[in-house]
Amino acid sequence: DCQYIQQKEGIVFCGNPGTGKTHLATALGLKACEKGLRVRFYTAAGLVNDLLEAQQNHTLSKLEQQLTKLNLLILDELSYLTFARSSAELLFQILSSRNERGSVIITTNLEFSRWTEIFGDPMLTAAIVDRMTHRSHIVDTNGPSYRLRQRIAATGQFGGETPDNNSGDQEV
Repeated sequence: DCQYIQQKEGIVFCGNPGTGKTHLATALGLKACEKGLRVRFYTAAGLVNDLLEAQQNHTLSKLEQQLTKLNLLILDELSYLTFARSSAELLFQILSSRNERGSVIITTNLEFSRWTEIFGDPMLTAAIVDRMTHRSHIVDTNGPSYRLRQRIAATGQFGGETPDNNSGDQEV
């Protein structure tokens, strides 16, 4: 019912690759669009690239203003890249400005204790984690990969062996 958006709460989907984080975030974003809410979907790298480009073009404040007006900002794949200090600071600005003013959904493969790997600076990371966990729903999606299960179902194979004759060393 998108009540979390009305209450300006966030959601963090954290779990292994292939466990449906992006699918869930997209579904929630579509539901918000159906209700007439303003939603924007970015990969973390895509948002940082747009922020850097806006900064170079002297249009950063305009982009920040557009992002502030959103009811829901979806930030996908916050875990695959390490950001330079300036990029991490730009992303922090956006997440900080949305804290208690608008909802954010984040998908990540890393638990919070490893976010320093993304942002580099421990103090900056602590500030981001603090803002992203305050008034947020944390959803652990850990489990087997849906993609792997689909491959096994379609081919009967896992890593070149069939599930019936493998050595038992691999979990599905």
